[in-house]
Amino acid sequence: MAKRINDLGRDPVGPLLLRLAIPSVTAQLVNALYNIVDRMYIGHIENEGALALTGLGVTFPVLMIISALSALVCVGGGSQAAIRMGEGNQERANEILGNCACLLLIFSVLVTGFFQLFKEPLLLLFGASENTIGYASDYLSIYLWGTVFVQCSVGLNFFISNQGFSTVSMRTVLLGAATNIVLDPIFIFGFHMGVRGAALATVIAQGVSAAWVLRFLTGPKTKLRIQKRYFRLRRQVLAPVLALGLSPFIMNATESALNIAFNSSLKRYGGDMAVCAMTISASIVQVMSTLFAGVSQGAQPIVSYNYGAGQSDRCRQVFRLLFTISLTLSTAFWLALRLVPGVFIAIFNDDPALVDYAVWAVQIYAAGLFIMGVQFSCQNAFVALGQAKISLFLALLRKCILLIPLIFILPRFFADQVFAVFLAEPVADILAGLTTGTLFFLRFPRILAAREKELAEKRPA
Repeated sequence: MAKRINDLGRDPVGPLLLRLAIPSVTAQLVNALYNIVDRMYIGHIENEGALALTGLGVTFPVLMIISALSALVCVGGGSQAAIRMGEGNQERANEILGNCACLLLIFSVLVTGFFQLFKEPLLLLFGASENTIGYASDYLSIYLWGTVFVQCSVGLNFFISNQGFSTVSMRTVLLGAATNIVLDPIFIFGFHMGVRGAALATVIAQGVSAAWVLRFLTGPKTKLRIQKRYFRLRRQVLAPVLALGLSPFIMNATESALNIAFNSSLKRYGGDMAVCAMTISASIVQVMSTLFAGVSQGAQPIVSYNYGAGQSDRCRQVFRLLFTISLTLSTAFWLALRLVPGVFIAIFNDDPALVDYAVWAVQIYAAGLFIMGVQFSCQNAFVALGQAKISLFLALLRKCILLIPLIFILPRFFADQVFAVFLAEPVADILAGLTTGTLFFLRFPRILAAREKELAEKRPA
């Protein structure tokens, strides 16, 4: 029996969003497990788990830069390709894919070379201490050689999901995660490789995912196909792609800067224990936030396609569902961390002193998690609608304008400076969420009305 093809322009919105969101949520969650599973295993290495986990945490800025470059090229590329497909311009959609794939390869070579040369001084800047630099350097040295696999598997997967092939996109991530979960204990404990084993398992897993993505995007089932003739960078193609991808790029890149600010401040005020608590807290919130990010990703191709086709009512229906689901999920996660935080902390380490410290830390750090559903749904809807400038402002608002300055300002006003650093997160979350939601509900009707007017003017009289 032939597989059902999702019709982004005509299928009932509720079931369509469900079909696309469930695989996207699964893919986002499993994708987060690439690094989270490493931390789970490493945190339980006998006698050195806490230091090894802290060392792994300070490599996070580099990993986020790699993900940020994928987002820069492929979140915007995927949205632009979906809009072009909605307009019926398949040739330009394929050209966008080819240009994005070529640019990803170039970024992979540059990133690998740069961080291999400067990794140790950078890791010390990012919050590593003399006790943790060895673990951080060992992990990153191996992980960097898989940069091209990460770029292909994470980046090009957007071109699969944005065609409506969400199940295929989900399988990409499941395949890599399953490989990583199986190989991690073998390399870490069986071969006694420690953090180097975790890095090697991740590189192999990302390589398997990358092979699956390339096989699909060159095969017979895809609507968008990688073609050699489009592997020539063209400014006319990439300019709108990069403009739209700038917002998610900044969201990811500033996550790197944010992690540096947190770790360096916590190392100063609380030492390795505070940095380790931040690694655990950020890991828990990362997994939770990927779930409503996955819902947003599932909705994005529907919004983009119907916006391109001028079907405003369907755009409104999709957003209402997206907003409701995202806010419900973020509120549920907030409640879980208020009521049973220890259950989540114990996944990473079972040292009683560290567990108590991390429980205290995560309840402060995640105090504003309930409003993140608003931030994610509205931010991603702006991206899906091609609103590059607004998306860019909102990406800068939460992290650059609010959170990073607050990390350095708040400790001046509190006797407990570690508490003040963790408090910066919920203050920024609440202010940014309220601003993003307000802007979206003011701008959304105008954006749809302008698109309807534009299409009406193009129709023959």
